[in-house]
Amino acid sequence: MPTIKIAELDGEYAIVQLDATAELPGWWSGPGFGSVSRGDDELSIVCLADRVPGGVSKDGGWTAFKFIGPFAFGETGIVLSVIRPLSENGVGIFLVSTFNGDYLLLKQQDVERSRGLLLEAGHELVSLAPAF
Repeated sequence: MPTIKIAELDGEYAIVQLDATAELPGWWSGPGFGSVSRGDDELSIVCLADRVPGGVSKDGGWTAFKFIGPFAFGETGIVLSVIRPLSENGVGIFLVSTFNGDYLLLKQQDVERSRGLLLEAGHELVSLAPAF
């Protein structure tokens, strides 16, 4: 399995569920990681938790990790090498893929144990270079 560099992102994240026909709200966008997905039955948004207004259906308490690439689309085993040691040890995940890479979200109570599991699996935990 490949060794992946993984960086923990700052802030608490939330996963939001809106009606499938909802307009994309302006509050979701801004600094930090964000993702929007629409299915036939829902509009899902991942963003920093402090952006989500009260009364919106959400699951908070997530920490986001970025897989440091780049990775070719045809490269195999990237995601599996990261989620397998977590899954095999009962850690729930939420995964988002983008054009440039993958983001792993873990419940905050699982982060410390997950760091150890990822290191044991041969992955490298790194810091992101500051943005200027």
